[in-house]
Amino acid sequence: MAMGAGGGGGGGRRRGRRNRKGPLTEINVTPLVDVMLVLLIIFMISAPLLTVGVPLELPKTEAGAVSTTSEPVTVSIKRDGAIYVGEGEVNWEQLLIRVAQDGGEGAREKPVFVRADGQAPYQAVARVMARLSSAGFTKLNLITDTVAQGSADPGQEG
Repeated sequence: MAMGAGGGGGGGRRRGRRNRKGPLTEINVTPLVDVMLVLLIIFMISAPLLTVGVPLELPKTEAGAVSTTSEPVTVSIKRDGAIYVGEGEVNWEQLLIRVAQDGGEGAREKPVFVRADGQAPYQAVARVMARLSSAGFTKLNLITDTVAQGSADPGQEG
């Protein structure tokens, strides 16, 4: 009987080792968290860079930022008077069609951001805004850069 007891004890040790070598049932989330943090940082840095389509030098004002809940349609006017909807250049005849296309369904109720270069002719900006307004676009916003409080007069160069 002593021999049977010794044989059974050795078998118990082997069984214990086999359980320790079994597959892990827990998921290691540390690499997942690392990847997600890196992606979060990348998106936080790159998101502001995606909003600018046509490079312009916007005029400076002391007005506050405009808040909107829906995605706006952006109309840009370059220094030479060229008109862009989004990032594509359009001619005068195609302006309303492209703004309506970019706005999608209910385009006339969506905000339209008009971005004009500070050196763009006033006539070009006024004509674009008047054409959009007369076509029924009611939420027109003129986009400018903000000036820090106490800075020099925007009309002066410096």
